[in-house]
Amino acid sequence: MSGIVGIYHLNQEPTAEPGASDDLHKMTDALAHRGPDGVEVWCDGPIGLGHRMLWTTPESLLETLPLTKGGLSLTADARIDNRDELIQLLAMNHCAAEKITDSDIILAAYEKWGESCSDRLLGDFAFAIWDAEEQKLFCARDHFGVKPFYYYYQPGECFVFASEIKALLSLPQVPRRLNEVRLGDYLTLTMADKTITSFQKILRLAPAHSMVITPDGVDARCYWALDPRREILLSSDQVYAQEFRKIFTEAVRCRLRSAFPIASQLSGGLDSSSVTCVARDLLMETNGSQLHTISTIFDQVSECDERPFINAVLEKGNLISHYIYGDQSSPLADVETILRYEDEVYVGPNHFYPWIANRAANELGFRIVLDGFDGDTTVSHGVLRLRELAYQGDWEMLFYEAQAISEKHPISQYQVIQRYGLPYLHRLLQRWQWMKFAKIVQLIHHKFDVSRKYLIWHQGLKPLWQRLWKSKRSAGGNEALCVNALVNHDFAKSIGLNERIQALEPPCEPSTTLRREHWLELTQGVLPLVLEQVDRYAACFSLEVRHPFMDKRLIEFCLALPAEQKLSQGFGRMIMRRALEGVLPEAVQWRPIKADLSANFDYGFLNRDRPILEEVMGKK
Repeated sequence: MSGIVGIYHLNQEPTAEPGASDDLHKMTDALAHRGPDGVEVWCDGPIGLGHRMLWTTPESLLETLPLTKGGLSLTADARIDNRDELIQLLAMNHCAAEKITDSDIILAAYEKWGESCSDRLLGDFAFAIWDAEEQKLFCARDHFGVKPFYYYYQPGECFVFASEIKALLSLPQVPRRLNEVRLGDYLTLTMADKTITSFQKILRLAPAHSMVITPDGVDARCYWALDPRREILLSSDQVYAQEFRKIFTEAVRCRLRSAFPIASQLSGGLDSSSVTCVARDLLMETNGSQLHTISTIFDQVSECDERPFINAVLEKGNLISHYIYGDQSSPLADVETILRYEDEVYVGPNHFYPWIANRAANELGFRIVLDGFDGDTTVSHGVLRLRELAYQGDWEMLFYEAQAISEKHPISQYQVIQRYGLPYLHRLLQRWQWMKFAKIVQLIHHKFDVSRKYLIWHQGLKPLWQRLWKSKRSAGGNEALCVNALVNHDFAKSIGLNERIQALEPPCEPSTTLRREHWLELTQGVLPLVLEQVDRYAACFSLEVRHPFMDKRLIEFCLALPAEQKLSQGFGRMIMRRALEGVLPEAVQWRPIKADLSANFDYGFLNRDRPILEEVMGKK
């Protein structure tokens, strides 16, 4: 975790006197929380780069950024994970690897591969390189957007970038105008656009993108994308599990590179417990050090308390535990302080949990925290395998999995079939496949004693009629707005919100394969948005949060898995459960669900935040 800034005056000649120093200092001052270990700025003619340093890795203790070598200058917020491979490819093994910084590697990669250098990098990174010979600025961001990169571009005048929007807003030339289009996106949960922000003309460099800036303009390109067609076929469940364990262990290992003690956020869930247990074992193997854990517990709201599972992990030993009392905080407890660091709208109402966890980590003296962020999405619970089974006509396996799920969750077998299997009947009628439709109606009737007339009407004729009627209205130009009741009709019309929703999220048939749905979840715009918010909530406490489940290799592997490796015997994320046999406590390995923290939100809001609530209600 560091902070980067830069200004490129597009209207200056290369020999012009430096004029960006004062502005660079304003920007680095705005990012003081991101880097307490040093601040540097560098200017040369039309270009200026700045950096806020937070030491994390052993090599970072040797870094001075911005880094200049020949005609290249670099500022970076980066952790490069394939260091050994790159050091060999770049012929940098003339000195000890521990003397080579990640910034050295990035600059050497650009020297060798030019604008294709980002294609070769693994890890979390956002950086900018000034190429004096070609008079261009090259910028790149990691595959999923773990490291943030925001910019303002005024053609013919300037290009300004920073790790946080607040640094851009510290400059008078950057406008402070609300982006109403983004507000419409937020209110309708249309977060497909990965470039715009809550401020007009302030944009984000999209994940897995690089761009080149010259006086002639900005040219961005996507250097990598997930392949939804790739499939991995191995010989057995055991071989799949072994491969997952290998890749996941490496994803954790490369995030343990640190000059300081590391903490892991341990909630007791499958994801955080997996990261904690693997990290603990790796640390003991390499240097015998112990891993610290930070866990949120609940005394007053017992239904949210996960201590039985937390303790099951701790009982395996070699962990130093620390606790936070989640029911002693509330959604609005630190809201004014949070808003000073938060540059955009909240993605969800649980913002206060990472805030109190990061504050505790900072008070305990940590700089690096591991977490299990979004393992749900990376590995996938795989519930849409049920829909896939219906579309494949494998109703026997569908019934089996539905029964297995009903035994582990508060839902009946028929409710599972109703949700994931019966919509297939509607699809059959759309395609006028009456014989198949009748056969499945008969099958469900015998299995669950459901009225055939009910199935024919509610799962066939009625949806078909509704679809035809909607299509007719649409053809007549009377289609209702796709927005929800939160959005004022005139506001929606003024920003073209309906057209925007239709363009960004065009109506389509539900995914018929789990892999397609998994790919959509991994590529949605809300994922980098949440990662950016996680980054800001850590940065304000001078912390770097590392996410093993956001590892490119792991995500590519999990997406390409067959559906039965994700959902099997009623268990989601089955491959991870098998892979971590003997590493995870059985109580965690085979737990089907995790605690719902909604009760604590309600408790905090209605009790601790009641004075604020009553004041607002009174003013209404």
